[in-house]
Amino acid sequence: MGNLEVTDGNGCKTSNKPLIAVSACLLGQSVRYDGKDKYSAVIAETLNEYCRLIPVCPEVEIGLGVPREKIQLTQVDGHIKVLKTDNLKIDVAQPLADFAVNFVKEHALSGLVLQDKSPSCGIENTVLFSLSGEQIGLGSGIFASTIMELFPRLVVVRASQLQNQKDIDSFINRLHHPR
Repeated sequence: MGNLEVTDGNGCKTSNKPLIAVSACLLGQSVRYDGKDKYSAVIAETLNEYCRLIPVCPEVEIGLGVPREKIQLTQVDGHIKVLKTDNLKIDVAQPLADFAVNFVKEHALSGLVLQDKSPSCGIENTVLFSLSGEQIGLGSGIFASTIMELFPRLVVVRASQLQNQKDIDSFINRLHHPR
């Protein structure tokens, strides 16, 4: 019978490797607020041997430029908003949440690797501020939290959880044996 060949709609061969969305800055794209990247060789090179990687920068995708003013998680009347630090009246939480839903629906993802401490991508390690600017705790970025809430079977990890081959092996195992 031979190996199964998977093809796209144009008859081109595609890979059976799982599709993983990765924060674009981790893959060397200069998309951060300061115009820099956070390149990770373990993710961009080692993980790429086992998975197909698709870059995503939710902040750029919703129209925030590079470079751009910082945004921050801010608790206002019991709700988490994502406010521009130079104009606290501009909340981009809903566009980030909407993009998260559409992004997952458009791609047959097996998982995501997201940048730590980001107001869009951070997972439980992003500083949460009060409206007066005081640090009041930690939370998850809106892109990350929306995906984890609405698509709980996806394997979602922080970049800091993938530091070496053992971490990559553990992640791959989770992709093939989701909880």
